[in-house]
Amino acid sequence: HFILNSSFITHHSSLGFTMTPAEAIKREARAVGFDAVGISRVDLPSSHEPIPLAPLAETLFTRLQQWLAQGYHASMAWMARTPERRADPTLVLPGCRSIISVGLSYYTGHRADESPGYGRIARYAWGQDYHEVLLDKLSRLEAHIQALAPEAHTRGYVDTGPVMEKAWAQRAGLGWIGKHSNLVSAEHGSWLVLGEILTTLELAPDEPATDLCGTCTLCLQACPTRAMPEPYVVDANRCISYLTIELRKPCEEIPPDLASHMSNHIFGCDDCLDICPYNAYATPTKEPAFQPSPTTLSPHLPALAQQSEKAFAEAFRESPIRRAKYAGFLRNVRIALQNQKQG
Repeated sequence: HFILNSSFITHHSSLGFTMTPAEAIKREARAVGFDAVGISRVDLPSSHEPIPLAPLAETLFTRLQQWLAQGYHASMAWMARTPERRADPTLVLPGCRSIISVGLSYYTGHRADESPGYGRIARYAWGQDYHEVLLDKLSRLEAHIQALAPEAHTRGYVDTGPVMEKAWAQRAGLGWIGKHSNLVSAEHGSWLVLGEILTTLELAPDEPATDLCGTCTLCLQACPTRAMPEPYVVDANRCISYLTIELRKPCEEIPPDLASHMSNHIFGCDDCLDICPYNAYATPTKEPAFQPSPTTLSPHLPALAQQSEKAFAEAFRESPIRRAKYAGFLRNVRIALQNQKQG
């Protein structure tokens, strides 16, 4: 049973040992299916001028401001709205003291079809929409936390809230932010999708992960469009993931030097992730929702070019590929066909 008072929760198991609140939450996270879980402490602000931010939040705010000032967010205007809120969890959930970061591997072990006439879709989009998959598990974990501590407030996100999830995941020990700006796990490689629960509970934090990239620059060299002007910085204007998903422009408005380097990528890009040496340690996911369909593993470009909007909606009904919208996806297919014709 769980004993609650105003300051802590203690779990007494049938085996006779005592489990801390953090341990109980992490055990439940594993039970609902997450592959990685860790906790970070949200520090209180150290000052009140000009913006009352804790040290880590202040660092994140400064870095975000610098990135935005360079225009590296391209047309994603929402990233420039209230950056101080994006950097400081206490402005998202008042009284937030801890963040529970979770990760789920989407690596399936399959290989994409590289034959002529076929496109490439980023691995995370091979199966069902990871937002829905993680949100289901996250909701179950959040309900468990609220059952343990009814007085606690929580707020869960999967890539949808104003939270710099990779920075908090690194602080929680799930992995480190690599030079390609994505999280790298020593156990799961580059293949974790992330979620988090903000809570007013004060939980014992985990040790932050150490950056193990060293002198390796393989991910920077692998980028076809040179979208990383320096390590740990991505210019979305040149990133194939941005170009194929977020950019709402027709073929002719994409600069030719970028369009030609998009190769056969029709949704997202894994080039900087595929090359990471830590992927050698990744094992296939146990999550059935991430298994590829014949279309996502072997997207036949001529067939997709003839696909109607209705067929697109049906084929990708439960897929993150819907994010590109029909016009954007068809544009990507046409660019890939043109690149293969010229190649």
